[in-house]
Amino acid sequence: MRTQTIAPPPPLEKPEEPVEDLTALALRHGLTVSGARPTLRSYVRQIFSRRHFIVAFATARLTAQYSQAKLGQIWQVMTPLLNATVYYFIFGVLLDTRSGVPDFIPFLVTGVFIWTFTSSSIMAGTRAISGNIGLVRALHFPRASLPIAIALQQLQQLLFSLAALIMILLAVGEFPDVNWLLAVPALLLQAGFNTGLSMIMARLASRTPDIAQLMPFILRTWMYVSGVMWSIDKVLSHNKLPHIVLLALECNPAAVYIDLVRFALIESFTAAQLPPHVWALALFWAVLFGAGGFVYFWQAEEKYGRG
Repeated sequence: MRTQTIAPPPPLEKPEEPVEDLTALALRHGLTVSGARPTLRSYVRQIFSRRHFIVAFATARLTAQYSQAKLGQIWQVMTPLLNATVYYFIFGVLLDTRSGVPDFIPFLVTGVFIWTFTSSSIMAGTRAISGNIGLVRALHFPRASLPIAIALQQLQQLLFSLAALIMILLAVGEFPDVNWLLAVPALLLQAGFNTGLSMIMARLASRTPDIAQLMPFILRTWMYVSGVMWSIDKVLSHNKLPHIVLLALECNPAAVYIDLVRFALIESFTAAQLPPHVWALALFWAVLFGAGGFVYFWQAEEKYGRG
């Protein structure tokens, strides 16, 4: 008589651990979501820890910028000088904006060099992410390192230009005095303003690349209302403009930083007594755009390089 063997019942499957339990377990062991945005304080620490990379990246870009040109780094000085020459002929001679402006040549050259510092930082900022997309997608690092490095590169480039500016000032009879030291805090405040604006443009252009094509027109308009080639004070005193227009011209951040450097370097402007509100405005714009631009860029940290 055959006996039928009864197979044992299959073992009961262990129920899957709830997702929330796994999440809690990961958090207890310090695991975080891949690509998640760090806290603002942690992000600042990460930027500081990459400070050597930021300096090296800025210096490498500065060295490579004109490596294919025969005159090399000389173009860092020649470009604003050539622009100043063109502006002198068009605005100073043809349109006679030099009339009533003392020391027009140092006035114009200083305005061109300081304006170039801001405009170059903005244009370079629009390419901070899109121009380094391979680096962004391949390596993990705080993305703000890129626009900060680009702004630092423009500051380094300005130092070359200042050497030429000082030689021009000496050639036209402007000699160093204690007021020249005021150019240092003015340029540092402008650098903070430029860095924040560069980060804002980097975020905007990373999602909308067409902004880079639009910026030259915006910057050209901004330059024309910033007193680079003409005296804002002269216009304000000879034209009855609406109060809002006068206020916009006086508070224009580009004009503020240009005026501060002119006040520091040009003797006729030093004697004219710069209004005290200009320094307050320079600090206000530097803090507003420097800190605000950093936070605005950080808020999209996890999105750069995607899509």
